[in-house]
Amino acid sequence: MTNDKLLFTPGPLTTSATVKQAMLHDLGSRDETFIRIIADIREQLLALGHVSQKQGYEAILMQGSGTFGIEATIGSVIHKGGKLLVVINGAYGERILKIAQRLNIETESLRFSENEIPDARQLHDTLQDDTSITDVAVVHCETTSGILNPVEQLGAVVHEFGRTFIVDAMSSFGGVPLDIDAAHIDYLISSSNKCIEGVPGFSFVIANRENLLTSKGSARSVSLDLLAQWEGLEGNGQFRFTPPTHTLLAFFQALRELADEGGIPARTKRYQRNHVALVAGMRELGFREYVDPELQGWIITSFFYPDDPNFQFEDFYERLSERGMLIYPGKLTEAECFRIGNIGRLATEDIRALLVAAKEVLGEMRVVL
Repeated sequence: MTNDKLLFTPGPLTTSATVKQAMLHDLGSRDETFIRIIADIREQLLALGHVSQKQGYEAILMQGSGTFGIEATIGSVIHKGGKLLVVINGAYGERILKIAQRLNIETESLRFSENEIPDARQLHDTLQDDTSITDVAVVHCETTSGILNPVEQLGAVVHEFGRTFIVDAMSSFGGVPLDIDAAHIDYLISSSNKCIEGVPGFSFVIANRENLLTSKGSARSVSLDLLAQWEGLEGNGQFRFTPPTHTLLAFFQALRELADEGGIPARTKRYQRNHVALVAGMRELGFREYVDPELQGWIITSFFYPDDPNFQFEDFYERLSERGMLIYPGKLTEAECFRIGNIGRLATEDIRALLVAAKEVLGEMRVVL
């Protein structure tokens, strides 16, 4: 048992004791056992996305946080002279745009409100009007607000125009069912410390092999060269540079626990139960959600600040932290909100405990809702 605080965040998040224990072993990066684990992880990741190598997809592991995986993909697969359209309705879409611009990639943006899903018809019109666009990127679960974007609809439009489709599925993969091939996704990026419930240390990309092979010579970095990373993994099963061995061992255990739970469908149901309990309880306390329920995902939820001068988020946060519970500050530009996540090794009883603590804290702060 530990005295760790419960993390009601989009990641890093609360992990099981057995995932933590998996890191209590040392393995060499060239150890045969470790190489087998890498191969198994890659195969399982493809299966979670309902694809396989036989279907022409590859799983590529990349050191670093999820943003490293995003930059590796953006910086490697967009051809010299290509143009990236970023569909944006939050801070993480803006981050993709910033990465591309820093890499001197020509960009265009299609922006929507932070509580509005992207319109596939507008995407259609944009691609029809601008034939120079070669690639399209979007965030699946935009954790700025918690909104869940319709990547299947957007992917169908991108496929219609024959462009490359890049999806940041950082906070959704493993917790939201998604068929990568059916959604026409060429590159899906996520990380070890999200819905699969591992610990931070690496990101991964599920790539369309044919598209990946055409990217040769396009990489703008040595260490973040996605094609070279895949070639290394295929060549000898190893990372090109020092791998996060302990993180990979934890992730291997996390994949076992995902399977034992019943796979993505069962995990989705647990996260959805957490979300339903959270929203019902917060409404009872008097809070309002920022995103319309029809557009809201079950990964993380944004709540408006109360209209009471006694409410100060920093105070609210610290008082909950003292009770062993961490929530998340807001990242919206259009409204003052804070966020509460439902993912990680959390159950409805943890959500209920948070709600009890929130009620106590509001009383101490003399906040009236």
